Amino acid sequence: MFDLRPVGYVLGLLVFTLGVTMVIPLGADVWAGNGHWGAFAEAAAVTIVTGIFLTLACANGVTEGLSIQQTFFLTTGVWLVLPLFGALPFIFGEPGARVVDAVFEAMSAMTTTGSTVITDLDNLPVGVNLWRGLMQWFGGIGIIVVAMVFLPELRVGGMQIFRSESFDTMGKILPRAGEIASRITVIYLGLTIACGLAYLAVGMAPFDAAMHALTTLSTGGFSNYNASFGAFQGPAEYVAAVFMILASLPFVRYIQLVAGTAKPILVDTQIRAYLGIIVLLTIVFTVYRLVVSGDSIEHGVREGVFNVTSIISGTGYSSTNYELWGPAAPVMFFFIGLIGGCAGSTSCSIKVFRYQLLFASISTQVRRIYAPHGIFEPKFEGRPVAEEVISSVMAFFVLFFVLLGIIAVLLGLTGLDVVTSISGAATALGNIGPGLGDIIGPSGNFAPLNDTAKWILTAAMLVGRLELMAVLVLFTATFWRA
Repeated sequence: MFDLRPVGYVLGLLVFTLGVTMVIPLGADVWAGNGHWGAFAEAAAVTIVTGIFLTLACANGVTEGLSIQQTFFLTTGVWLVLPLFGALPFIFGEPGARVVDAVFEAMSAMTTTGSTVITDLDNLPVGVNLWRGLMQWFGGIGIIVVAMVFLPELRVGGMQIFRSESFDTMGKILPRAGEIASRITVIYLGLTIACGLAYLAVGMAPFDAAMHALTTLSTGGFSNYNASFGAFQGPAEYVAAVFMILASLPFVRYIQLVAGTAKPILVDTQIRAYLGIIVLLTIVFTVYRLVVSGDSIEHGVREGVFNVTSIISGTGYSSTNYELWGPAAPVMFFFIGLIGGCAGSTSCSIKVFRYQLLFASISTQVRRIYAPHGIFEPKFEGRPVAEEVISSVMAFFVLFFVLLGIIAVLLGLTGLDVVTSISGAATALGNIGPGLGDIIGPSGNFAPLNDTAKWILTAAMLVGRLELMAVLVLFTATFWRA
């Protein structure tokens, strides 16, 4: 019989911790003297009490390790349960959101998607905007742990190729997760502080710097301004681009770097490919801007590198409405968003390593055609790739685009136009942030969407953040019989 108590115990601890962290925005509202702190006090009380009761109720079922079934259930449960409690401050206080909007906003935050349904960010209480940023920061560090510990062990979407590079965690997932999380937290916190100080150095106000440091390192993209990063022009865009790139590199490389080994981060083919793509796309958009709009070189480079990095990393900041750059720009940004950053980072979408494995597999098949007696096998970073990994990656690609089509059709059935449906499906499943079109484009907002569409997108954000299969496996009969 499937024992839920170990899962419930961990979830209880996490819910309790989430409630405790609500004291931070509560304190910010007290400091600001806006009277909104009561909403956080109520939400914290509900969350902390629920976490305590759930932990105590499941304490007698604690074991040293989790089974594969329990691990799948826990991985999905964390991103399902925490946004529900994270939504409480939006309901109890400003902006007085309905349940669907509050859950959408919290899910977007925790999955670091960055899509928002709040229309008046400029006038929100300080604590509410800070809570939005904190949830993205928590989601960012959480997904790194999941990508480094859980998904490689669960053989999800080709992530098992990184098992040897992360840690040997099979059979002792939770203890190793704690060790890895502690190392990641130090690095993640250090990069966040460095980002905040860099924002301060280029002229951002202290709260703006803190807010955007939280959402830059998580590649989440929430801002406390309706204009998003359009409220900041100039050097701040370069700072953001640098730290968005750092956040979307494999954090296992930072752990190795801190341990005194710099070579892995320098020779990592995934990192090289990712940086090469950013440089190439920046050049393309700079030239495009120069030819189409007569833009200056510096402004073209700045807008190019910022928006390319923002979309490819899944951060979702917008400093300008790139849909006005010409008809080719929105199409290009749509496909850029489907690339993604590196595995084991806070970035999202399909991710670079899967494209590398896809092309390696295609190249191998082509060579087998013209040299049928030769022995060829796909390689990644000079090492042969097991057939299991290739099959897993191929399954991921097929499932991603099948789900994208299904979600787009479902959104269309709710009455949305084609552009909004397709780009909305892509931005939710890829956890990218802005879509395309007048409604959810870079200068738009998800608030006008109907409730059914919002629930569909909320589910898509969850599925996309956990690499599809980690969620969908729960809906198979064999999973529950195992």
